[in-house]
Amino acid sequence: MTPDESKEERLNRELIELMNELRVALPGVQVLFAFLLIVPFSNGYANMTELQKDVFFITFLCTAAASAFLIAPSAQHRLRWREYDKEKLLIVANRQAIAGAVLLALAMSGATFLVTDVLFAATSAAIITGFVAALFTWLWFGWPLWREARDDD
Repeated sequence: MTPDESKEERLNRELIELMNELRVALPGVQVLFAFLLIVPFSNGYANMTELQKDVFFITFLCTAAASAFLIAPSAQHRLRWREYDKEKLLIVANRQAIAGAVLLALAMSGATFLVTDVLFAATSAAIITGFVAALFTWLWFGWPLWREARDDD
């Protein structure tokens, strides 16, 4: 908050920032969801192993849930826009965006496993997926939380 910014101006700015950030995440989750919707109807689905089918289903559910969490703030804002509770909306929307990001990271890791397992052996898929999951964890969550902890010192 800048010294000349009122609480209302800060809330408006923060809500706009959050909505803009969600616009970045949503196309990715929507494309992944669309891809996952067609997989069971493709010819190769019958050849998937039980592990691949299990990972696919978990990935599909994580993608659906990520979509719900990432779209929820926009829908809630639309329904409550004249109710003058932006601060509460912003707090809830922030939590939903974080939950959506966690689910999206899980879904993208699952999709990475599926593709890698089809192309290579399960061991390679596990190693590569572990690396990808670690990358998401560090870039999306670890580094910002580490910076916050460091800045508090």
